[in-house]
Amino acid sequence: MKKDVAVIGVGQSSFVRGYEGSIRELAFEAFREAMQDAGITQKDVDASVFCSAPEYDKQRSPAGVLAEYLGLIPQPTFYVESVCSSSSTGVKVGYSMIKSGLHDVVVVLGFQKMSEITSAESQERMGRGADIQWEAPFGTMMPAYYALYAQAYMAKHGLTHDDLMGVRLKSSTYGVINERAVYRKAVKPGDFKQGDPEAKLAGPVAWPLRVGDCCANADGSSCIILADAKKAKSLSKKPVWILGIGAASEAVNMAARPDFTKGLSVGYGAAAEAYRMAGITSKDIKVAEVHDCFTIAEIMAYEGLGFAPAGEGKQLIREKATYKDGKMPVNVDGGLLSKGHPIGATGGSQIRTIVLQLRGEAGPMQVPGGPDIGLVHNIGGVGLYGNVTIFGRG
Repeated sequence: MKKDVAVIGVGQSSFVRGYEGSIRELAFEAFREAMQDAGITQKDVDASVFCSAPEYDKQRSPAGVLAEYLGLIPQPTFYVESVCSSSSTGVKVGYSMIKSGLHDVVVVLGFQKMSEITSAESQERMGRGADIQWEAPFGTMMPAYYALYAQAYMAKHGLTHDDLMGVRLKSSTYGVINERAVYRKAVKPGDFKQGDPEAKLAGPVAWPLRVGDCCANADGSSCIILADAKKAKSLSKKPVWILGIGAASEAVNMAARPDFTKGLSVGYGAAAEAYRMAGITSKDIKVAEVHDCFTIAEIMAYEGLGFAPAGEGKQLIREKATYKDGKMPVNVDGGLLSKGHPIGATGGSQIRTIVLQLRGEAGPMQVPGGPDIGLVHNIGGVGLYGNVTIFGRG
């Protein structure tokens, strides 16, 4: 496993439903924490990469505005977008710039202030993430797309509503102890009880998905600071190394996808590439963050990453194997279901969690046993883009 590029600093704002400041101030919250964590100043930074989904930004070309505000000029700055996987794509871009020898230290900052537009406007923009000629005009939305996968999985593999609920119960277990999460209330099975007007999470969204099966929009920022091996060793006492990076893409139109029962093909493809680059297998992963925008998405991710055979991801939830003390801890920071999903910041938040886990600094969320290898699985759109990144302790 080559150790050429490391994470030397991580930061994240609190994820909230309605941030009162500007995107400049929102970005600064994560940037300040990451810079303090790395122990560097703006003069040490060679380049910056900003990541968001632009349809939510009122500011055109936000990278230039944020780079100026954060004191990262006249160094070059870049803007990266792959919807929900934007900031993990940004990390791949930053990694590539360092590996090429162009730069030694790169800041990757993901942000999204989704509250700048209304919920209806947000849904309309999400719909336009599909093909605007062949699918979006029919009114398809993110929950409906993932519901198609859930329906297919239920029909073939015996998935139940209780299995989906089990993902949310686990999420809330750790959302309660994550001070940066939007939702910090415990969730109980009774919250999903059909016919109970007090059961807030039981309302239908797109069968079989209910309110409790869906993550929520949020405002937030995350920041990852990357450095080459020489700088990482001189600047950081606990560098966390990028061991493998995998990425894949899929057809936009659902009609072009042959098998909904298998889950998202990009998860399989990106994972295989990342494992191959790192020279490891799924059995070597000690802690993982997966893209749980919907409860079915987490179960499908287990299988795409090799944590369970096809159709058996539900067993990991039934056995509580993905809890903090289980054999394969997953999303022990609450995941998107509890943290919320500020699109451009999500991948960086996942990476921050894994870096803290590998450094033994995750506080009450810390996985026991001192994990040495962690994985981040970040999906853009309905499996349109997929990134899997593997990290190792120094």
